[in-house]
Amino acid sequence: MEIKTLFLLIILSLGVQLPKAKVLLRQKRDWIIDTLTINEGYNGTFPHYLGKIDIDSNVSVLAITGPGINEEPRELLEINPKSGRTFQLGPVDYEKYQLLKLTIKGRSNINQPVIYVGVNFEIIDANDNPPIFDQTAYETTIKESTLQGTTLIDVTATDGDRTEEFKTFNFSIDSVTPKPDDLEFFIVKLPNSDHGTISFKGCLDRKKAEKYTLIVKATDFGKPKPLSSSTTVTINIEHGNRHRPVITNQTGQENVKEGLQHVLVSRLQVKDEDTIGTKGWKANYKIHGDKNNNFRIITDPQTNEGLLYVNKQLDFEDESLKNISISVENEIPYFTCKVTHRNAAGLWELETDPPRNIYSGASMGSETGGGGTYPITVVVEDVNEPPIFDPLKPVSVHENVKEGHYLATCTARDPDATSTDIRYIKGDDPADFAAVDSKTGNITTSRILDRESPFDEDGVYVITIHAVDSGNPSMTGTATLSIYIIDENDNAPFLNESTFYMCQSDKPSSVKVTAMDLDEYPFGGPFWFELVGDANNIWRVEPGQGYSVNLINDKKVYSGHHELQLEVSDYQGKKALHNVTVTVCECADPTRPDCRQLKATGSIVGARALGIMFLGIILLIGLLFLTFLITCKPEKLILPDDDPVQHLMTSNTEEPGNDCEVPFLTLNNFVGQQRNRCGVVTQSMTPVSALKVCSELPSAMEIRPSTNKSQTSRNMVWMEHAHQTVLLTAVMTALNTLEVPSKELGDYEPIKYADEGDMEHNFELDTISNPEAPFDSDLELDPTFLPLALICSPDMFPQSRDA
Repeated sequence: MEIKTLFLLIILSLGVQLPKAKVLLRQKRDWIIDTLTINEGYNGTFPHYLGKIDIDSNVSVLAITGPGINEEPRELLEINPKSGRTFQLGPVDYEKYQLLKLTIKGRSNINQPVIYVGVNFEIIDANDNPPIFDQTAYETTIKESTLQGTTLIDVTATDGDRTEEFKTFNFSIDSVTPKPDDLEFFIVKLPNSDHGTISFKGCLDRKKAEKYTLIVKATDFGKPKPLSSSTTVTINIEHGNRHRPVITNQTGQENVKEGLQHVLVSRLQVKDEDTIGTKGWKANYKIHGDKNNNFRIITDPQTNEGLLYVNKQLDFEDESLKNISISVENEIPYFTCKVTHRNAAGLWELETDPPRNIYSGASMGSETGGGGTYPITVVVEDVNEPPIFDPLKPVSVHENVKEGHYLATCTARDPDATSTDIRYIKGDDPADFAAVDSKTGNITTSRILDRESPFDEDGVYVITIHAVDSGNPSMTGTATLSIYIIDENDNAPFLNESTFYMCQSDKPSSVKVTAMDLDEYPFGGPFWFELVGDANNIWRVEPGQGYSVNLINDKKVYSGHHELQLEVSDYQGKKALHNVTVTVCECADPTRPDCRQLKATGSIVGARALGIMFLGIILLIGLLFLTFLITCKPEKLILPDDDPVQHLMTSNTEEPGNDCEVPFLTLNNFVGQQRNRCGVVTQSMTPVSALKVCSELPSAMEIRPSTNKSQTSRNMVWMEHAHQTVLLTAVMTALNTLEVPSKELGDYEPIKYADEGDMEHNFELDTISNPEAPFDSDLELDPTFLPLALICSPDMFPQSRDA
């Protein structure tokens, strides 16, 4: 120490200057002045004296740094900078820190450079960590039939010490609850590992214990005192099969009628002393000697009985007795175990049923421990069975063959030992195409076959035939005959649609026409299309052949309906003439012609026309409000019994009405003049022209009362007629205003018709008259009767004409 210090002082005095970094590096690497030890296992009081570090009295300690001082583990060490005495202030863990390196900084005097020296503290390991299990408790479930030597469960423990001597441990079983009988558990630690396997010697018996609880301990080899820990291991034992099932009895009838299926034949009762509901108690049954699989057997889950059923129909004629046998076993194998000798080392000697290799645990056989077999004889009873048909092959026949054409012969036989007579009847025949001879079974056509019948499917028509025997009761067998109907060209082509709409245009327009044929190729399409008549000058079809063609209008045609005749021929030349209707109209959208809307509405009413109609309606309502002031009071009308003349009652309903007084004001002289004008009605006048003659009538304010009762009655009739005339005049005016030329669907080209009646004679109708019953002009009749009355009796109003 003194030599090193002296050497350093000499270097400094000679003025040798070394780089500071190199000096410090050399000091930290090589200048370790002392090494002290700390025992991890010290459990005394603190501070604990560790030793003294030699520090030169000429060197002033400036700082002490490193692990244990100002680094983890902090405040573990304390060093006196003058005396060098070192103390341990607390415990230290060897598993975290094995070596602590401190650095002491100092200098000999003020003008000398800083000196660095090092001190090491080595931690000595102690056995302070016991082996710890990775689980506080373990649990497993094993079968009762598990053989000795089988690994039941693995446990794992870990020791935290780093020294090999202290971290080595072993396993042991500290206790077993309950105390086993003919059973011993043991644990073996696997080499070079922390795992242990638990197994047993002897035999398991769930009746003695349903589970065992083991306390397993792990102990290390540390000194002076080994450390240990423990865990709990629970081993559950499942129910085993220690008793074989035995069939004790059977119930139920063993006679089965032939032809039946899924019927119960017998119930087999079984005895088993294992715990009810466990796999060792549940029975599985097997059938032996059933070559044709005529039977099946299932287990009743409630009673554990075997239920024997008929799986396939039995045939008395084939075999009247069925001899089978039934065996039973449990869902898990039968197994019993007994200890015969306990060896000091190794596994014990056992006796098992069935025999097994007691050293390896391997099975020596596949026995499941059944209770033998149980014989059963099933008696098959004869019954009347339905006749059986020989296979019927499909037949092919052309459609349209004549009635009575032979198709096939069906043959059926009676499977019963005693044969009976068989008669044949027709079953399903929806189109009534076939007939069946009841004795011979010959099948013939009963009407002309049609391949296009809705009852055919892809040209195949299916019928069923029944064979009925004469047994008691009679039985019926069924057969099916498929008839392939060969197609013929017996259907002419037809149009998918014959009414079309086309927009009026200066350019050629077209519609698509599609033809169809119920016959298939080669009797169907493609088709040939040809227009018939004088329509070729305006219309044409393009192309002339195909399934769909375009009907083209080359010239501008007038709006309206056009009737065309189109001849369509199929691929074999069968023709049909079809009427085609084309309606031409002006369209808002040329790509979507729809003249039906125009036909329904007549015309499109513009905004101006709607305004005029609205004003007309307002005017009409005003006139009616000013004119019609009707008050009706119910009043009984007494008809004299002695009056031979008939009377008319005014009524606005179909039911008997009420008499009411309508206070109409009498017309003045102007009304009479207008009535004279209206009275001039001739046969050449139309109803519209007749109404226009009477279009000017006085308003309600111009009417004057009349003292003439007869004149008053006639004026009231003319007043009602005037009201109706005003209404019709307003409506006709509005409609005439709305008419726009070339906008109506009915704007047709003129068509000439013959005159009605006889062209060679000109008859003149006489005036209808009945002098015996003169017309009473005072009767209050409906206004619509007036034109007829004027035609029949023009002289009925002499006063009006004079006026």
